[in-house]
Amino acid sequence: MNQVMISFSVLVSSSLNSHSAPIHSNDYCAMYDICGQRTDGKVLNCPYGSLSVKPDDLFSAKIQSLCPTITGNVCCTETQFDTLRSQVQQAVPFLVGCPACLRNFLNLFCELSCSPNQSLFINVTSVAEVGGNLTVDGIDYHITDMFGEGLYESCKEVKFGTMNTRAINFVGGGAQNFREWFAFIGQKAPPGFPGSPYAINFKSSSPELSAMAPMNLSTYSCGDTSLGCSCGDCPSSPACSSPEPLPPPHEEDSCSFRLGPLKVRCIELSMALLYILLVSSFFGWATFSRTRDITQPDGSSESLVRLLEGDGINSELKESTLGVKGKRHAHLSPVQRYMATFYK
Repeated sequence: MNQVMISFSVLVSSSLNSHSAPIHSNDYCAMYDICGQRTDGKVLNCPYGSLSVKPDDLFSAKIQSLCPTITGNVCCTETQFDTLRSQVQQAVPFLVGCPACLRNFLNLFCELSCSPNQSLFINVTSVAEVGGNLTVDGIDYHITDMFGEGLYESCKEVKFGTMNTRAINFVGGGAQNFREWFAFIGQKAPPGFPGSPYAINFKSSSPELSAMAPMNLSTYSCGDTSLGCSCGDCPSSPACSSPEPLPPPHEEDSCSFRLGPLKVRCIELSMALLYILLVSSFFGWATFSRTRDITQPDGSSESLVRLLEGDGINSELKESTLGVKGKRHAHLSPVQRYMATFYK
């Protein structure tokens, strides 16, 4: 029995020694496959490094549907990927209102779980024995402040459904900056609680004299037109800001001139000239019509005279008729006489 225990101790010791000198390079994994399971059913990764693996076409298509930034080889098995997808699906209802925020959030965990260059920014720091196997119990996740800031800025105003409550209160513990959010995400969740089955320590720099480099994937702004968010989820978006009001027109810019001590605007002068022109035209037309009536004999009177003479009516009746006709014309205004002459 003692010999068996000694053999097992030697095996664990040799495993830890091999784990203490991990490889950090491109196309190399820091943790690959699943080596155990907690009492609440959450699976635990193996703490052993290995070369990245080329997935088959079907598996590659599945990865692309959730993690479009990962192409070629991967550092996760299909079971690990299915676990990743089921875990991030819990956050989707809270962040779906802003596609840019959701994409940044998914990229954070896609790179952690399946990136072919995983060993460049992931370092396993502690292991635990579960069911006779060594499993990952804690990691360092080296990630730039730029990515963290971009992630937080794209998500900080996202609202959760009709509750009009910030989604980060649910998925980030009410974090006020990306460091607080990372600290919340990195907590090792107790059995039966949502969260990571192992501790994640987010670091913004890599160890000196190391081949490691922080993960620095580009982030999407919530105002990005390709992954735009609603104004309620991204009030800082240029599309949601009110246009600047136009400056009020200056009086100096309008057309005006001085006429002695008076300052006259061009529009006022134009209206006055137009009024004078209309009045002058009316009086000119009236004067012309009156002059025409005076200089031209009344054709209707002459016709009546000829008619009376032709019928042999006595001069007294003729004079009486012409007198009445003349009186009628005498009492007509110039406009009325013009109209009478026009329609005779």
